[in-house]
Amino acid sequence: MAITAAMVKELREQSGAGMMDCKKALTATDGDMEKAIDYLRENGMVKAAKKADRIAAEGLCEGLVSEDGKKAAVVEVNSETDFVAKNDLFKGFVHQVAQQAMDTEAADLDAFMAEPWKFEEGKTVSDALVAEIAVISENLKIRRFAKMSEENGFITAYTHAGGKIVVLVDVETDVVNDAIVEMAKNVAMQAAAMRPKYNTRAEVGQDYIEKEKEVLLAAAKNEKPGANEKIWNGMVMGRINKELADICLQDQVYVKAEDGKQTVGKYIAEVAKANGANISVKGFIRFETGEGIEKKVENFAEEVAAQRKG
Repeated sequence: MAITAAMVKELREQSGAGMMDCKKALTATDGDMEKAIDYLRENGMVKAAKKADRIAAEGLCEGLVSEDGKKAAVVEVNSETDFVAKNDLFKGFVHQVAQQAMDTEAADLDAFMAEPWKFEEGKTVSDALVAEIAVISENLKIRRFAKMSEENGFITAYTHAGGKIVVLVDVETDVVNDAIVEMAKNVAMQAAAMRPKYNTRAEVGQDYIEKEKEVLLAAAKNEKPGANEKIWNGMVMGRINKELADICLQDQVYVKAEDGKQTVGKYIAEVAKANGANISVKGFIRFETGEGIEKKVENFAEEVAAQRKG
C-alpha cells in the first residue's frame, strides 16, 4: 500500500512522533493507522498515543440537579464561535435544553430531538433549535445529553470555566450532611480536572487490559532485550497499574491530598468513617465542550488573499 503524506500527517498528529518514524511505522504496518500507533509505542518512538479527541469547539455544557438531589441531567450545545457561547440568548437556550433533558424519556439524541418542546406548543426540540439558529444567525447543534438518578443518596453537579466542563457525581449514602456534600463536590472537581475515563478498575474492559499488556510487553522486550519473562512481566504490570491509576477516578491521587499519595477512593472512605456513613460513589458523567470535535482553524491572511484574488 502506498503511504501518502496525508497518512503520515494524520499519524503524527495522533501520536506526536517524528515524521520519519511515522512513515516507518505506516510502512511496517501496511498503512494500518491503529497498528502503526502500536508499532510506535512498542519501539519506544512515542510514550503513548496522544488523544486527538480533545480538540476544542465552541458552545456550553450545563448540568441541572433536582431540588431533592435524586435526579440530574447534563447537556452540550455547540456554537460556531465563542462570542455566541457567551451570549445571554444562547445561554438561555442551553438552560432550556437542560430542563428538557431533565424530564425526557428519550433513549437517544434522535428521539430527544423529535419530542415535543416543553416551552412552546406545537414545536419539537428540533424545531426550537432551528428557530434559535434563525435568531442567532449562527449554526448551532444540540450534541448530546445524559441523565443520572440516585434514590439512596444524592447527585452533585460541578461546573468549571463557566460551562466548558460539567461533571455529575452519583453518591449512594445513608447519611447526608455538609461534610459528605463537600466530599461529593471535591470528587466532582477531581473528575473535572483529571479527566478520568472510568470510576473504578472494575469498569475497565478485559479486552482493553489484554491489548495494553500485548503492546507494553513488546515495548518492554525492546527496552530490555536481554531480560527474562519475569522481568518483562513485572515491567508490564507496573505500567498497567500506573495507567489504571491515571484513568480510573477512585485510583487517582486525590489532588487535595496533603501527603500527595492518598487516592480518591481512600479519601471517600476517610470521609465515610469520620461521619459514620456507608458511602459509595457509584459513578460520574463528565462533559467537556467540544470534546472530539475537529475545530476549523481559519488563516486570516490566506482568507484576505483569497478574497483579493476573487
